[in-house]
Amino acid sequence: MIDEIERVALRAARAAGKVHLQRLRRINVMRKAANPINLVTEADHEAEAAVIAILQRAFPSHAILAEESGASFHGSEHRWIIDPLDGTTNFAHGYPQFCVSIAYERRGRVQVGVIFDALKKECFVARRGKGARLNGHTIRVSGTDTLGASLLGTGFPYDRRERRRFYLAFWEAFMMRVQGVRRTGSAALDLAYVACGRVEGFWEFGLRPWDVAAGALIVEEAGGRVTNMDESALDLEGGRIVASNSHVHRAMLDTIAENWQDAERRQFEIEPLSESVAPKA
Repeated sequence: MIDEIERVALRAARAAGKVHLQRLRRINVMRKAANPINLVTEADHEAEAAVIAILQRAFPSHAILAEESGASFHGSEHRWIIDPLDGTTNFAHGYPQFCVSIAYERRGRVQVGVIFDALKKECFVARRGKGARLNGHTIRVSGTDTLGASLLGTGFPYDRRERRRFYLAFWEAFMMRVQGVRRTGSAALDLAYVACGRVEGFWEFGLRPWDVAAGALIVEEAGGRVTNMDESALDLEGGRIVASNSHVHRAMLDTIAENWQDAERRQFEIEPLSESVAPKA
């Protein structure tokens, strides 16, 4: 059955990718709720519908957790976790960094992960215990073993305007320890890039299961490590992910721990008034 699971996942990912490419030149952007930076497009909805239709035809009794339409069939031991368009803000601006992410989970454990970047024609696939591949070729994490020689990826949650000082404290801490930090706007692709050695590690707050389920498996199957920020086993609902090539994992966790109190202190500091609004003496 697992062979069929992977085949269907790939077919669904390609269907979503086709929607991405078709919609890229005619984008209709909306906002979720009242948050001006949490966007959704028609491509999100159309890609999700295409994925779900393929999955439900093949496996009508399986549960589905999708970013836009939520959850269904809660009683099944089989569950699909779908982000139909990871990197929506990038997509809305025509910035070429977005993908579809599809994970198959059985009894609470992800077994298959697929991330497809249709624009770059890159398809990352992993099956538990069988390794990870990019366009059919085996991939491995990088061998870099120090933070000082590392390139890291990260992102900022949708509450970043309210908690910017907290998140920036970690960015600053890593910036002083590594060769570079990249913020590309697609967590799924960031994880895929850890898996194929393009970056050594990734951390981010506030991610949801559809952002990380497929990517986390791909990293692990490529020889990397994925945990919560306190080093406990990854909780897809936890929103505090650290992924790495395994060699720099401890240093990443230590950097986060060492700067946690400072980040919280910064968050609650009172900002000084700017010169334009400060009262005159």
